[in-house]
Amino acid sequence: MADQHQPAQLEFFALQSPCIGVCQSGPKGFCKGCFRSREERLYWLKVDDATRRVILEACQRRKRYAQRRQSGDQNSMQDNLTEQGSLFSDDVG
Repeated sequence: MADQHQPAQLEFFALQSPCIGVCQSGPKGFCKGCFRSREERLYWLKVDDATRRVILEACQRRKRYAQRRQSGDQNSMQDNLTEQGSLFSDDVG
């Protein structure tokens, strides 16, 4: 996204699809590979580059959110694990 104070960078090539070949819908309906919605995937070839930029920015936000959420889930899972006692210890409870 161009800053208000800086001129926008010129685009010489059409923006490529963010598809990485992992075409599965997540729980909220976004693709697990590129993080586009069904409509964004369906109309990608029909929209202009300005709209594609908006879609790409939304995909980046969704990906960052998913990564933060996943790392938070992993941290909470590790916090919930309890230390397992030794099978061969002399302490019999």
